[in-house]
Formats: sequence, C-alpha cells, structure tokens
Amino acid sequence: DPDGPMKPLHRMNPLRTGWIAERIARRHGRNPAAPDALAGLALLDVGCGAGLASEAFARRGAQAGGLDAAGEALLAARTHAAAGGLGIDYREGLPEDLPAGETFDAVIALEVIEHVADRHAFLAALARATKPGGLIFLSTLNRTPRAFLLAKLGAEYLLRLLPVGTHDWKMFVTPAELGTGLNEVGFKVADIAGMSMDVLTGRWRATRDVGVNYIVMARGG
Repeated sequence: DPDGPMKPLHRMNPLRTGWIAERIARRHGRNPAAPDALAGLALLDVGCGAGLASEAFARRGAQAGGLDAAGEALLAARTHAAAGGLGIDYREGLPEDLPAGETFDAVIALEVIEHVADRHAFLAALARATKPGGLIFLSTLNRTPRAFLLAKLGAEYLLRLLPVGTHDWKMFVTPAELGTGLNEVGFKVADIAGMSMDVLTGRWRATRDVGVNYIVMARGG
C-alpha cells in the first residue's frame, strides 16, 4: 500500500533501486537507461519485505531473488509479484543460512543493517553470497544527532511517517563503521551518496549529505 505504514519506503524506493541499477549496469558495460539493463544478472534482495525493491529489479530484467525472515511479508510479496507476472524467487530465512556456493552478481540490503544485532556476521554472509567481482549495496541511517531528530523523533513521533519503535538510534551505522565492517569481509566502499527527502513533495534525491540516510556500493577485493 503506497499510502500505508511503509509509505516512506515506497517514496524512497525509486531513488534506491535506480541508483543501484545504474551502477550494476555500468559494471557490466550496459546502458543504464535500457529497460532490460539488468537482463540475465542474478540479484539477491536481503530483507526484501513485501518486495518493493525486488520487483523494481525484476522489471529491469534481473533474475531477482528476495530473502526475508518474515513469512507474512513474503506472502504479500509472492502474491503481488504473481499478479504482476514477475517471476521472483522469494525465500524465508537469513543470509547466514544461504547454501554454501550459491552466489549472485549483486547482493542488496536496504534499510536492514540498522536492525541487525551481529553486524559482522551479517556482512560476512552478504560477502559469501556475492560472486567474485560482484557488488554489495546497502542503505541505512547514520548515527548522528540530526538522524535522531529527523529519522527517529520526527518520522516516528511527530510526523508519524513510520510506526513508533521502527528504529533504535543506537543501532544506526556511521559510514566509517560500515566501511570498516565491509573491509573486514573483503569489500571496499566504491561509491556513496546521501538520500534526502523534500518535506513538501515527499520526493527523494541523491545528495552529498550522508548525515541521515545514505546508500553505499562496495566491491570485493
């Protein structure tokens, strides 16, 4: 429901998936503007929820898979994908439980890592699931006073954009911490952008300001 409890994610989704698709396409020497720019590439959307990002990648031709621990969300994802004629491989579970040797051209985790207790184990699982030369994408929230005011107090308590309790500010991740964690599992941040919302229109755009929401691309090696 684009106007339901997860309305902010619906609004943010075009920016996140467009930013990611453009970089994957370029990595494989393709035209990012082509409707099938991701054709034949295997992508895994970790923490896929009801499939907002997974569907966007599938529409660009990717062999998209979605992984989530919430069975109810996956039921909604499968139903919506089937109604749209999209063949997305949705599975219930955690990235740590993926079969050994199963790898993807890109592994994506959007607004997930700030909810993860063992960040190193999570990043290591993403790294194992990524093909040699593949890419990892993560989006999250920076642990800054401004993020506390805007993303926690503002979004949950004042504007009611998200259900109260959605986030724990102490779990927010700074870019430096995320970069260190990725380095520990053999990946390096190759690109980063802030994600900012226009409060009047609700539209999101990529910026240089990583003080609240941001997105990163990491390469192995």
